[in-house]
Amino acid sequence: MNEIKLFSPATVANVSCGFDVLGFCLDSIGDEMVIRKTVEKGIRITKIEGYDLPFEVEKNVAGVSALAMYEAAKPDCGFEIEIYKHIKPGSGVGSSSASAVGSVYGMNVLLGNPYSKTELTAFAMKGEAVASQSEHADNIAPALFGGFTLVKSLEPLEVLQIPTPSDLFAVVIHPQIEIKTSDARKILPEHISLKNAITQWSNVGSLIHGLHTNDYDLISRSLKDVVVEPFRSQLIPGFEDIKKAALENGALGTGISGSGPSVFSLCKSDSTAEKVEKAIRETYQNQHIPFEIYVSKINLDGIKLLNEN
Repeated sequence: MNEIKLFSPATVANVSCGFDVLGFCLDSIGDEMVIRKTVEKGIRITKIEGYDLPFEVEKNVAGVSALAMYEAAKPDCGFEIEIYKHIKPGSGVGSSSASAVGSVYGMNVLLGNPYSKTELTAFAMKGEAVASQSEHADNIAPALFGGFTLVKSLEPLEVLQIPTPSDLFAVVIHPQIEIKTSDARKILPEHISLKNAITQWSNVGSLIHGLHTNDYDLISRSLKDVVVEPFRSQLIPGFEDIKKAALENGALGTGISGSGPSVFSLCKSDSTAEKVEKAIRETYQNQHIPFEIYVSKINLDGIKLLNEN
């Protein structure tokens, strides 16, 4: 096997209360990539479609993560990478992590899967840092593992897979503006009050328990962010209108996807998700900002092969 084509999914990070540690995988949007073994050693990016991204390996998220793995594996071959970008950079649904994950996952398959998903997460974090100027795994982990994931620690790296209730759906709206992760981090406070910290970690704990026990009411009561959302929501035009429309039409909770501008709403059942999608669509048209909106089941499998040669 010398060449594979793969689907690297979009993801939602933070999930309201789980800043930098919690994420889940989406099913209906993602990038496609082709990874190819070559006789010539080294990493090369030979094709990029969809968005204007750098071909220089050291400046491309997929290239940097691939280099990190290549230097560790020291294979007796090289790799070419083709990127068919469908996730808009700066959209808040893991565009950079999809690229970072895709390259290392594909190389790992072609080398006979010597690395675990946790080890691949570590390599992909090197690429993610190019986009966000910090290493974090809350988008990378769900893209690789699927479903909900919790990053327990970075040193040592430990990723926990969290059960996904069977009737859980996500509605994601993406206003067509760009918010860079690095910029969205700069507006966050360096210190928070003890009261807010207690509220936040209580919500994280109860959200994880709700996911384990299929307790949709507890999930709903836990999807609250008192630390990050008050600051980042100011960057998203119409955020409060989106949230109000979603909650009034049955959403369990609504929050910022990653650093924004995308906004997610978790819903119990596809029928509720469709109702929430319609309400958000009608509400956001008043903003006069182009947007995309879609409904997705939680993707339990994560990244996957499309074909292999």
